[in-house]
Amino acid sequence: MKRIISLITCMWLITTVAWSQAGSDISGRVTDSKDNSPLSGVTVTVKGKEIITQTDKNGAFKIQIPDGPQILVFTFIGYTELELPATSNMQVSLSSTEKTLNEVIVVGYGKAVKKDVTGSIAKVGSKDIQNVQAPSFESALQGKAAGVVIESGSGKLGQGIKVSIRGTSSISASSQPLYVIDGLPVITSSQSDPNNDPTNPLADINPNDIESVEILKDASAAAIYGARAANGVVLITTKKGRNNQKTTIEVNAFNSWSNPARKWKFLDAQQYVDLIELAAKSDGTYDYNNGISGYPDVNSAIADYKDFYESNILDYFSLGTDWKKAAVNTDWQNLLYNKDALTHQVDVSAYGGDEKTKFYVSGFYNKQDAIVINNRFYRYGGRLNLDHAASEKLSFGINLSVDCSQLNRVSNDNAFSTPGQLVAQLPISPLYDPTTGALNSNTLYSNSLFDAQFNSDIQVTFRTLGNAYLNYQFFPSLAFRSEIGADILNLEEDAFQGKETIDGGGVGKANVIISQSASLNTNNYFTYTPNLGDKNKLNAVAGMSYLQNDSKFASSFGENIPSDAIKNLSGTTLITFANSSGSRYTFLSYFLRGNYSFDNKYLVSASIRADASSRFGPNNRYGYFPAISAGWVLSQEKFLQNSKVINFLKLRASWGQTGNAEIGEGSYLALYGVSNYPNLPGYIPVSLSNPDLQWEKTKQTDIGLDFAILHNRITGELDYYKKMTTDLLLNVNVPFTTGYSSYLKNLGSMENEGYEITLNSTNLDGVFRWNTNFNIGFNKNKVLDIQGQVIEGGFGLTQRAIAGQPIGVFYGQQFLGVDPQTGDALYMGTDGKPTSDYGQAALMVLGKSNPDFTGGFTNTFSYKGIDLNVFFTFVSGNKIYNAAGVYMNGGFYNGFDNQTTEELNAWTGEGDVTNTPRVGYFYGSGYQNSSRFLYDGSYIRLKNVSLGYNLPKSLMDAWHINSARLYISGTNLWTSTKYPGDPEVNTETFGNIGGGQDFYTIPQAKTITVGLNVKF
Repeated sequence: MKRIISLITCMWLITTVAWSQAGSDISGRVTDSKDNSPLSGVTVTVKGKEIITQTDKNGAFKIQIPDGPQILVFTFIGYTELELPATSNMQVSLSSTEKTLNEVIVVGYGKAVKKDVTGSIAKVGSKDIQNVQAPSFESALQGKAAGVVIESGSGKLGQGIKVSIRGTSSISASSQPLYVIDGLPVITSSQSDPNNDPTNPLADINPNDIESVEILKDASAAAIYGARAANGVVLITTKKGRNNQKTTIEVNAFNSWSNPARKWKFLDAQQYVDLIELAAKSDGTYDYNNGISGYPDVNSAIADYKDFYESNILDYFSLGTDWKKAAVNTDWQNLLYNKDALTHQVDVSAYGGDEKTKFYVSGFYNKQDAIVINNRFYRYGGRLNLDHAASEKLSFGINLSVDCSQLNRVSNDNAFSTPGQLVAQLPISPLYDPTTGALNSNTLYSNSLFDAQFNSDIQVTFRTLGNAYLNYQFFPSLAFRSEIGADILNLEEDAFQGKETIDGGGVGKANVIISQSASLNTNNYFTYTPNLGDKNKLNAVAGMSYLQNDSKFASSFGENIPSDAIKNLSGTTLITFANSSGSRYTFLSYFLRGNYSFDNKYLVSASIRADASSRFGPNNRYGYFPAISAGWVLSQEKFLQNSKVINFLKLRASWGQTGNAEIGEGSYLALYGVSNYPNLPGYIPVSLSNPDLQWEKTKQTDIGLDFAILHNRITGELDYYKKMTTDLLLNVNVPFTTGYSSYLKNLGSMENEGYEITLNSTNLDGVFRWNTNFNIGFNKNKVLDIQGQVIEGGFGLTQRAIAGQPIGVFYGQQFLGVDPQTGDALYMGTDGKPTSDYGQAALMVLGKSNPDFTGGFTNTFSYKGIDLNVFFTFVSGNKIYNAAGVYMNGGFYNGFDNQTTEELNAWTGEGDVTNTPRVGYFYGSGYQNSSRFLYDGSYIRLKNVSLGYNLPKSLMDAWHINSARLYISGTNLWTSTKYPGDPEVNTETFGNIGGGQDFYTIPQAKTITVGLNVKF
């Protein structure tokens, strides 16, 4: 760090000396070419130098330049940049531009200019993704696009991430969007051990290879992907070279140090002992007052209970240490975390091209330690993107990436072996046995530090993802493009549980999982862009697509391992279970789209896609997904053309239908499973057939407004949408006398309705620049009809899909507080009155896990070579249930787990006013699942702060490099929330109904990163 500070100081001195050199003064005036009005605040820079000034209110400027010929660069927000030779008394005229509105964005099977788009598409550029310390690129999208909600399951590495676009549109099928990389739909579902947390195949992708991410939000934009687009579509475009560009070599390197963003507050040893004493007093008093055991007086009762607690808990688990003086005070929570967990990444890329060929090639290596012990993630890989024009008519190319990753995993949140449950251990329990000096095995629960030492779970993934294309231009107006691509993912997971661990069961166990998923995709389509004159423009696309996926899965489990020397299945002497499976699904699709504009004012777009899928019954194998949209560019009308305020204004509206086919394979068939009883082979009926099974259908209406005002200084988008999903794919309950419990069919409906606002502004432009980006998305979800079905989910507190309510509402008993006279927990009774009888408490809707609104707020500042980016994310209106609350706040009734400091407020006697019920192993209260452990999950978080310094050009010239940037950034540095844990966790990551549950879940990481970017 001292070297970095010295280097920056040196560079500032060099820059100051350069500025102090003698030269001549140049003056002039800058005006608007449209009406010759003066432009105030135009930045005037000597090209290649850090000599800058600005025009005054009359458009006048004066700048000192070095001796010799110089070029002046004139820049102003909303105007085209202009370079002119420096002369005396310069008269400069700038022309207005619509840079943002003329931005090219990727759409399905093509590209479009943003101002001509009639659908709702959000674009996130490479600068918002690269060099961001995030588990995968989706995490970097959080708060960057209105209506897009990113839910990270935990702070574990490689774990699945839930992405919702404009709400949840399904109950039983997947709610994840479709991901398309360079035209190829990719594998995104977890391929790893189904008994552990789902992992994220997208974590294999290097974020620094991504050029842009377009999120297709409305049906008009997404319907071209038909049966797989109901949850939105994410188009990922990787970086390319440029024609006639000198080869540039770019090196990115950074180191990061991570710690938990938030921790729970648990009792220390003295506080734990004091609470045990209170429990003894509380139990003894309750026993005596209610005449349960017949004690002669209350003191005798308390003394008896105190003896029980001390001999069975305090003496037993303190292992002979003096718990009365808190001789041992073990902070088990700290032991589950790595201090300053290190991440190191280096990636190198080269790109450029000549008249016919352009290329981008890259390689990266990433090594990351999680904040939780035993969790590591290693990744390395490379990419080659090559484009070649063989002639004026024929061009072809490839996009290819090869990646390898190794994920060292830990158990899921509901396993005693997971490090997260170490917090339940008693602070009076020593870490090491004072007699033997060995790791303490006499703890309240199995000591998962043994699992950390003797267990391993290593997942290795090899992935090849790429496609090749050929483009032939028959005529200037007609082109044909053919693409063929593959996504091949091979995964092997080897797990070992030593004899010393709870998972090893005293005998030692091992298992291996081998999973393979291979997708083959081809797209073939024509693009027609005839010349219809200056006012009429037409772009039409027609083609077909075919996708085939083959998956195989095999697993074997064994036990009885003589030694830990062989930590895999070959070391076992008894195979206890093995299975294998395979599946295939296919999609055959035809699509047509036309975009028409008249006089750059009136825009119309229409599309239709026909999809056939092997996943659905023969009676409904094909689905048809139409969409239509229109736009009116009001700013091109005469009544707004000369507006001094409004630079661009477009009203757009769209309607379309998309589908959801993500239900797995063979769901419409009558299936049988294999009986695994030894020496009794046979088959077991699994599911009933339904030849009428078909896709879920989502119809969406969107009305939007795009605008730019004040010389494009402020731009934005406003959207209203309504999504209606019908033919929900649900497992309908059937009588058990049929031999089945449920039957998959289409029934029911659901809606999502919401608003989105995106605003971008240039607040200051010149030597000091300040830009602001703000987005917010409101969504209201409602289950309309499920025909009386009871559909439940959740982990601790039950969650349900209920007609008339948002999906996944928390459903249970409402906690009302504590009776000051008895210390009993009070609940809302079935008669509407408070009751202390949990069995008489009414079941009711208590809240929802999905937020009312989410968003992000970014401010970017730059001054000469310094840049500062400050990014906040926020979520509001959701609930989080602490499913571990019945243990860590159960007042010892559910076990002697260490408690949070909230229990220090427990009721102590008659008349005590508190919201924490009576504690006690025998007669405690308030220990059941209820709204007592349900919290407001709203939060605002300082998601990222980045400070960078770009070395001056004079220094770069001396070092023979193009540019260099040093930066330091912080992630999750500050959070404001009412939830006592980390609000960005979810034990059940991918459930549509279950969500917002925290069961000893690992929090997000707070990270400091120092990095360097150099271009040669």
